[in-house]
Amino acid sequence: MTSVYAQRRARLAALLGPGGVAIVPTAPERPRNRDSDHPYRHDSYFYYLTGFTEPNAWLLLDASGRSTLWCQPKDLEREIWDGYRLGPEAAPAVLWVDAAHSVAELDARLPRLLENQQQVWYPFATHEGLAAQLEGWLRAVRARTRQGALCPQQQGDLCALLDEMRLYKDAHEQALMRRAAHISAGAHIRAMQTSSRMLRAGQDLREYHLEAELLHEFRRHGAQAPAYGSIVAAGANACVLHYRADAAPVRAGDLVLIDAACELNGYAADITRTFPADGRFTGPQRALYELVLASQEAALAATRPGARFNDPHEATLAVLAQGLLDLRLLDGNQVGTAQDVLEKRAYLPFYMHRTSHWLGMDVHDCGSYAEPSELQQAQAHTDPGTGEPLLQRPSRILQPGMALTIEPGLYVRPAPGVPPEFHGLGVRIEDDVFVTADGCEITTRGVPVRIDDIEALMRT
Repeated sequence: MTSVYAQRRARLAALLGPGGVAIVPTAPERPRNRDSDHPYRHDSYFYYLTGFTEPNAWLLLDASGRSTLWCQPKDLEREIWDGYRLGPEAAPAVLWVDAAHSVAELDARLPRLLENQQQVWYPFATHEGLAAQLEGWLRAVRARTRQGALCPQQQGDLCALLDEMRLYKDAHEQALMRRAAHISAGAHIRAMQTSSRMLRAGQDLREYHLEAELLHEFRRHGAQAPAYGSIVAAGANACVLHYRADAAPVRAGDLVLIDAACELNGYAADITRTFPADGRFTGPQRALYELVLASQEAALAATRPGARFNDPHEATLAVLAQGLLDLRLLDGNQVGTAQDVLEKRAYLPFYMHRTSHWLGMDVHDCGSYAEPSELQQAQAHTDPGTGEPLLQRPSRILQPGMALTIEPGLYVRPAPGVPPEFHGLGVRIEDDVFVTADGCEITTRGVPVRIDDIEALMRT
């Protein structure tokens, strides 16, 4: 029995072609201030192939499947300060690699492993200075041509191969993502209940109080960190798409939008819920929320194998376009019918982002949004927002194992003609799904989305 990481390396090796060799670095450490680094987070490609989380590490894989790792050497003095290191002596048995060396030997050893290979694969435009580093190694190979060494003649973007592999989540990945979704859903429940409880008690409630509840729940269940900067936006702050939790007061009668989730063993969840701070939706809040929820239900129904990646977005827009007219957020006398709203993109002041993105090791995970088998079917058009010329290709055909978010929203800023009872309301509802053989599996419904269920939860 081999590890899941060794199995992935074997699959990748088969894609490298004769004489192909892949080089994958992990992420560098990042200084936070004078004498402190940001919490370390490995490179996703590197972790996908190794399961190794230490910094200062490299992987080389050739087409035969042979893998070589470079990592930090054992150093008892440094380990007193920085923590345990696996070391190259233990790495082959633990990580199922064929050979391991100290990273201090990288420049001496790696060029010899590039000799007589035909093509070098590495992730383009992801690691600053990597292309120049590779040039140095290739120069060392070329310097040995008089001794009979052949220098690789081709270079390939390793992202093109790994992105396709990572787009389809295996059973190991799906289990981790379900667990991350479960933990994250519990954190949202904790924040909702804290909000209504503190307001009932007459306590001062701030956005950072709710963020603290999220972080507590993530770590309490073993998640290593938030998967991204938590958005906790009270009142009109919800109309700022990338708002970060701050010190703004949370008041009875406000809507609160929380977009937050954890990362567990390298895999992310991504959940957004919008709820009344005191547990009771007002009339306008309810109307806007029900419209967004109806658009999400349409998007979920459109998420199935054989559908296109864009189909959930188009389903969302169809519901929102009619709803904006029904709520008089758009004036039909000025913009026309729902079809006119779609064609003119008159919804953009209220809904300016897409409905979905890939999800996995990265919150906005890798993978092409265009269908690979139809890349030549590009059509030229003009972006109606910027006037720039664009090439539009058929969007990806959804297949079982793909993971994506479904996250419609509406954001109502004060503007002429917009009914004042909706001013400052922002609603987004986001769930995570796997495409299955006959539809999709929603992994994040451990936290409710229906109004009655939210209000009942917040009374407890």
